[in-house]
Amino acid sequence: MGTVRTNLLLALALLAASPLLADEDTQPGSAQLALSDLRTFTDVFNQIRNNYVEEVDDHRLLNAAIRGMLSEIDPHSAFMGPDEFRQLDDTSQGRYSGIGVELKIHDGQILVTGVTPDGAAAGAGIVGGDVITAIDHKDLRGQDLEAAIESLRGAAGSKVGVTVRHASGEVSDHELTRGFVNLASVFSRPVDKDYGYFRITHFTRRTADELQEQIKYMQTNHPGALKGIVLDLRDNPGGVLKPAVTIADGFLDDGLIVYTKGRAPNQMEFSAQDGQWAPGTPTVVLVNGGTASASEVLAGALQDHGRALIVGERTFGKGSVQSVLNLRNGSGLRLTTSLYYTPSGRSIQAEGIQPDVVIARVEAVRDEEQGREREADLKHHLNGDGKSGADVFVSEVNAADDYAMYQALILLKGANVLARGRTGESGS
Repeated sequence: MGTVRTNLLLALALLAASPLLADEDTQPGSAQLALSDLRTFTDVFNQIRNNYVEEVDDHRLLNAAIRGMLSEIDPHSAFMGPDEFRQLDDTSQGRYSGIGVELKIHDGQILVTGVTPDGAAAGAGIVGGDVITAIDHKDLRGQDLEAAIESLRGAAGSKVGVTVRHASGEVSDHELTRGFVNLASVFSRPVDKDYGYFRITHFTRRTADELQEQIKYMQTNHPGALKGIVLDLRDNPGGVLKPAVTIADGFLDDGLIVYTKGRAPNQMEFSAQDGQWAPGTPTVVLVNGGTASASEVLAGALQDHGRALIVGERTFGKGSVQSVLNLRNGSGLRLTTSLYYTPSGRSIQAEGIQPDVVIARVEAVRDEEQGREREADLKHHLNGDGKSGADVFVSEVNAADDYAMYQALILLKGANVLARGRTGESGS
């Protein structure tokens, strides 16, 4: 009898004496298991082990049973083997372990499109435009991109063989040592001179620091005051909760940010502290159906406090909290333990965040100049005094390229025009 099977039967014997088990006459619907239920499990295990068309490793069967148990209770609870658990931890820290290349499929080949400056690939002289033809002497012809990426990743300090065909036609072999490569989660740029655009792709432990640094940089290097912020959370699937809470705090001075409810003890509740990163700066948050989890927590908090205008589509509605638990031999368990609630008590789960301004997905069409005559084109027209009397909305963002972003800028600029009107300021 195999070691795993022996341990399994021993575990079942111990369970038989535990409160999880009940007498054989336990009524249907009881929360407790009858001994016959566990016997059914061992019967199925043995039938597969002994009679399946191909021999199946006992470890694989046991892990499959655990994964199946978790997959049946909700879509987000899961068992993770040691490698998966390590990758989850790396992702939460905003990094991965690999050789530092960006890849794409081009003409059926694995093409290098970018190289991380301090990665192993850069140190070996691999550059954008090179083609990776083999990994550990395995030909990549016919391989998909995900399989190639998975082969290049691995534990930090481990080695991988890479065969590269350079643009010159020369082929070189390299044995590279995998290392940690940091992944940015915040990308920003100034828009229309006076407005800041900040896109958050996912939440890692470093995301809040990244955003605060980029806001400070834009404020410091901007000739005037930053007149508005666009926070783009579209297609952000979430990630680590704490940075989303910290960002909400960065836009709020006080009040509840998010709280949770569940059966597990020590439920969470986060509140804002005094002090903002961009006090008084009008803010629009862009969301869509791909905005989920921690992104929805951030959007919901700013919406409930009236600190930002939420623009776009209803969000995904992933309002459940997964606790990550360490198990034996390096494996892990991601288990749903509670639900998120916004400051006003709204549940995000299966509901999502309804935007303040709904902008459905549209295909904007570029409007070519129609050639219509204006007063200034008429013969003998009278001249005006040259004063337009109003600010004109002109943007470097084309509505046909990003309609939601275009509308966000209209809203921010409209807010600034109204604010000037109330204070009696003149436009510049």
